[in-house]
Amino acid sequence: MHIPAAFSETRIDVMWNLMREHPLATLVIAGERGLDAHHLPMYLEKHQGPSGALHGHIARANRLVADCAQPSDALAVFHGPEAYITPSWYATKRETGKVVPTWNYVAVHAHGRLRLIDDSQWLHAHLERLVGEHEAGETTPWKISDAPADYIETMLRGIVGFELEIVRLEGKWKASQNHPAANREGVIDGLRRRATPAAQAMADVVRERGPR
Repeated sequence: MHIPAAFSETRIDVMWNLMREHPLATLVIAGERGLDAHHLPMYLEKHQGPSGALHGHIARANRLVADCAQPSDALAVFHGPEAYITPSWYATKRETGKVVPTWNYVAVHAHGRLRLIDDSQWLHAHLERLVGEHEAGETTPWKISDAPADYIETMLRGIVGFELEIVRLEGKWKASQNHPAANREGVIDGLRRRATPAAQAMADVVRERGPR
């Protein structure tokens, strides 16, 4: 990932927060048929290794099981807020006209070594943590124990766990930091007027970031 200095994020806690808030990652590996991408929810285990580890699970029928029979290099891409930015919002459009469109976005790349875990106890504990995290905000949180035990055991036999121990994290917060203050204010105002959840989220990022 190309990361100009203005957009670079190196603080591990900031990148971890993005990964926790947007846990559906794109997992990229080089398999027998070349590059392959899988879209999977992941649980971040912060206390494993210097940069943490990612835990997840896949269907036993997924070809990733064969591709990763041995530990394999992998990349997990986490996507945060994103939005198209029109040059019509820039003050410099009115002054010089020397502006072009762009796309603001937030992303974290987690590089590491992926290994499969075919262990029902590990899987059960992983699913308890994953479900607990995502059910926490529900009015009546669902628990694995709400389902019949034999049904859960059947479901567990159909999946395989995986672990990606993170060896390198890259963060990019592209949020108009390379523009003068008047342009950034125009971007924030334009995004607010667009009034979609994605635009509001990016407006918050632009406001928070500023020039660095």
